[in-house]
Amino acid sequence: MPRITTSLFELFKVGPGPSSSHTIGPMKAGHHFMETVRKLDTALLEQADVIDIHLFGSLSATGEGHGTRRAVISGLLGHQPETCPPDVLDSLDLDPTQIYQLDIGPKTIDFKAEEVVFDAVHHDFPFSNTLLFRLGKGGAPLYEQEYYSIGGGFLRWKGWKEPEVGEPRFKYKDMAELKKHLVMHDIRLHELILENEMAITGLSENEINQRLDNIIMVMERSVEKGIQTEGRLPGPIGLYRKAPTLYAKAKKAHFQGPGFLKALNAYAMAASEENASGHCIATAPTAGAAGVIPGLLFMLKRHMGALTDEIRQGLMAAAAIGFLAKNNASISGAEVGCQGEVGVASAMGAAMIAYARGYRFQITENSAEIALEHHLGLTCDPVGGYVQIPCIERNAMGAVKAYNAYLIASSVEAAYHMVDLDKVIRAMAETGRDMSQKYKETSLGGLAVSVIEC
Repeated sequence: MPRITTSLFELFKVGPGPSSSHTIGPMKAGHHFMETVRKLDTALLEQADVIDIHLFGSLSATGEGHGTRRAVISGLLGHQPETCPPDVLDSLDLDPTQIYQLDIGPKTIDFKAEEVVFDAVHHDFPFSNTLLFRLGKGGAPLYEQEYYSIGGGFLRWKGWKEPEVGEPRFKYKDMAELKKHLVMHDIRLHELILENEMAITGLSENEINQRLDNIIMVMERSVEKGIQTEGRLPGPIGLYRKAPTLYAKAKKAHFQGPGFLKALNAYAMAASEENASGHCIATAPTAGAAGVIPGLLFMLKRHMGALTDEIRQGLMAAAAIGFLAKNNASISGAEVGCQGEVGVASAMGAAMIAYARGYRFQITENSAEIALEHHLGLTCDPVGGYVQIPCIERNAMGAVKAYNAYLIASSVEAAYHMVDLDKVIRAMAETGRDMSQKYKETSLGGLAVSVIEC
């Protein structure tokens, strides 16, 4: 496996839900394609009269419910995930006859939503979530590009090369190597992640803190909006939001006893329900799992008195877990099922709590390991292709498991812990390889089928 060079702000990204691989990645693809097309020869562009896009893999199977077509259109129109309006997807793809004017430089091309085609679920492209963009004249292609949405909003394309970044100061590929650095250099985990971030990105410590504060703000905003918004979520399921009711009951109990857990459930579901609405959230590590860490962060800050520096440090500890999972397995539901999304988010969240509460590295790792271990084998089977059932409640369960993992790890002797995080990540990767494709975000198995049958 290669050494880790992922930035904090590749893992924690702002963008529209409900699925980072289905909305953030495709929006980036649409934007990148238009930027690339405008650089083509003017004579070729003058011939063009059509742009069509084909979606493959789980983008085809569940793209309708995940808002992929709307995300592609918004990217073609010039939006980018980190700067788009919070409700950018709400007004797109409502009228199938609507014509969008796409500016390719010397001319504009009429584009309709129907020119985004849901193509084969099973295919021979190198990544499950593939998009094929074509600029053409009549039925003949003039230029085309393959894009791969590989999970967590990360985008690759045919011919893509790893961008040049700075060399991390502390090189590691797994937890074993990471621990060696912590011991040999007598450095704390958040300090190591911060040093690497500065080396990789060239950002200063102050700039990194400012960006982390923006991620924290977006996470808090998604929870605040979610606990205040009632009604049904978009789509044919007609699912009612539950977060406001849970929050009201937690508040009535003064957040004591069962009220504490009700509040944690409410906060995680609030952010997840905002994600399901297609509104802007922060991936952590994906949009489909965007309720877990915000819910825990909100609890840490509002009920457990965590300070800003502690939250930042906790997020950096969480990122270390996310980096390891992404580097050695996957954070994509289309690749390994929901164990790679909510499972990894729960592990990251458990590490964040432990670290923010002042525990050192071993308790932090043990917390993450326990949380991930008890998500192994979790399938991704969204009903109707919407990130609603079982996804929203699954985020709440991931937050509760994270908190419980932290309680277990911080309450028992660390030396008694038998399983390390590297072993569980390897188990997740192997389980994902063995998992049937129908349980990987295709809505062809599990609850996605049994609920419809009922």
